[in-house]
Amino acid sequence: MSIRVLIADDQDMVRTGFRMILDATDGIDVVGEAADGREAVTKAKHLQPDVCLFDVRMPELDGIEATRQVAGPDVDPPLKVVIITTFDLDDYVYGALHAGAIGFLLKNAGPELLVEAIRAAHHGESLISPSITTRLLQSMAGATRTPNTKVPDVALTDREEEILDAVARGLTNAEIAEQHFISLGTAKAHVASLMVKLEARNRVELAIWAYESGRRS
Repeated sequence: MSIRVLIADDQDMVRTGFRMILDATDGIDVVGEAADGREAVTKAKHLQPDVCLFDVRMPELDGIEATRQVAGPDVDPPLKVVIITTFDLDDYVYGALHAGAIGFLLKNAGPELLVEAIRAAHHGESLISPSITTRLLQSMAGATRTPNTKVPDVALTDREEEILDAVARGLTNAEIAEQHFISLGTAKAHVASLMVKLEARNRVELAIWAYESGRRS
């Protein structure tokens, strides 16, 4: 079945451009558009798309707040949101990921990366524009770690520590399997186990936990 996508951006030309790219791609179907954040939230809850593509700066509600309302910690089940913007700002990136976004792209990333991000999000993988990945990880490593950082009730095994580090570095399940000489199924099982132990809902939350808990620096 096609991946159902909702596009939210306050610029008509941008929405039209994204729709043309995605509608021309096999296996992806744009099911709705929204011109502001409030409309985006309403349509997302009604349409239940597989992936939401939200701009950061929108009227009514910005993309980060819209993301929080459809994918935040209090949402069960959360929708999968990819944030896309022209603004390469750390506050936007970190805010979006904490709000529940599973991906973050710059609008100049190009059609191929846009499609890749949609497909990755659909499969629970995270994709962040390569131009900001390194800086984002450095920012996360330097972030203040508070006493509220969650500690798992069950200690992680050495293998799980290795897998957590790989996830925090942005590796996919296939790359984890290749790096650690294990099957793809085993890699997926390790990631799933980590999500249960750390009460993380996706790979982005695992990566954030790894940095904020000091597992990676």
